[in-house]
Amino acid sequence: MDIDPQFWVRVLLLDDIETCVLKIESSFSITDDPNLQTQLTTARFDQIDAPINIQLVNGQITIGGRPFMNDEVVVYPDEPYIFNLDGQSYRGKLKLLLNPESGSFDAINLIPPEVYLAGVVGAEMPDYWEPEALKAQAIAARTYCLYIKKRFGKNREWDMRKTAAHQVYRGVRAESTEIWNSVNQTKGQVLVCKQTDGTEDIFPTYYSSICGGHTENSINVFGDSFEPLIGVPCSFCMKVAKPKFFFWPMLQLDNAFVVSRLLQRYPNLKQLGKIINIESVEPSDYEDFSRLTKIKLLGSNGKSDSLRAEDFRLAIDPTGRKFKSTVCQMVKQGDKWEFSSGRGWGHGVGMCQCGAQGMARKGKKAKKILSYYYPDSKIISIY
Repeated sequence: MDIDPQFWVRVLLLDDIETCVLKIESSFSITDDPNLQTQLTTARFDQIDAPINIQLVNGQITIGGRPFMNDEVVVYPDEPYIFNLDGQSYRGKLKLLLNPESGSFDAINLIPPEVYLAGVVGAEMPDYWEPEALKAQAIAARTYCLYIKKRFGKNREWDMRKTAAHQVYRGVRAESTEIWNSVNQTKGQVLVCKQTDGTEDIFPTYYSSICGGHTENSINVFGDSFEPLIGVPCSFCMKVAKPKFFFWPMLQLDNAFVVSRLLQRYPNLKQLGKIINIESVEPSDYEDFSRLTKIKLLGSNGKSDSLRAEDFRLAIDPTGRKFKSTVCQMVKQGDKWEFSSGRGWGHGVGMCQCGAQGMARKGKKAKKILSYYYPDSKIISIY
């Protein structure tokens, strides 16, 4: 069954680049026809074993030295519909979009949702995990993708980034038989919940690696509020996650470093003058730990401002690999900040991936896993 083009996903692979390398083992066509629905071939390349350079020359996109007139160029590989871009293989089509004002271009993967998901589920979860956990991941990832596409895709030329900023997409190398089974067995399935107007629709099915023992209300992390995105206790992830990932080591950072990172990410904080104090307010307290949710910043001029703790964390450590979560204690020691008693990895909203694996090990089906982490939601098929 062909999937309606309205559901196809546009994945931003590379942005603001001036050159990249394309390799396609099959023959392929290229069009720069503005009406992409017609797919009128502008150029045809037979099978080429050598890499092909894509670059800007005199403000035009050139492929293998051939210039194309329009701002949009689409590459259509023949079967098996795979192209390799800068060493990474992807299925589907490759769209090159010129940014005339910046003298650069973007590379965007145009791909059916199920094929896209095969490159996501295997990047977000190990393929040797329980099949029911993989199916839960496939449904959550499908819902999240289509929500972001619907919510933000109308106002830009792409729907999803390939990074953890949205969800990790690794194309062909993330695929396996187990991953394809999880995608195919849940084909078209998404989660919906009641909206404020009383209708049912998809919602942003956030998920993170290790919640640390309790998931968090979305409003405290992302500022949006949906019934299924409330915090729930999770006793499952501790038994799945490696101890060194469940409990993360104390992080010690110079105050000057913390302040400089905050000002770099949020220049408007300069209105506070010199930041003289940083404190946690309104934490989420659980039985034996708490999660930072809001950070208050006090300036030398008496003004104050606040940030969501998740934004604070990612401003200080954009990779999220050292400052792994906001489940921690924050204490000032001299001119240094100590983040101690840390547990969990990620923002903690929605499905806990290690928790999903823990539930699956206990024999829980994907439907049960999803209804636990997204209460008051239900699964429907949209195609």
